Amino acid sequence: MEYRSDINKVRNTIRRNVGRRVKIKENKGRNKVDVAEGVIAEIYPCVFLVRVSSVNPDIKKTLSFSYTDLLTKDVELCFAADSENE
Repeated sequence: MEYRSDINKVRNTIRRNVGRRVKIKENKGRNKVDVAEGVIAEIYPCVFLVRVSSVNPDIKKTLSFSYTDLLTKDVELCFAADSENE
């Protein structure tokens, strides 16, 4: 049952930070790591979406991650500091 409460904590953290900028570090295996920056766009019961910013404004990319990706540490999120708090 502890697993259920852990995933609810992760879900609530993501829910509180919708619309906030994040840096995503995704472990792809075999020493491959992808790093991207974006905004948490939407949340769903099993996944959340991050809109990734790119150099070209015409290209829009959305990545989806499950909450278990965060629990298993396949994905790490670093929340950007708010400009209002600085």
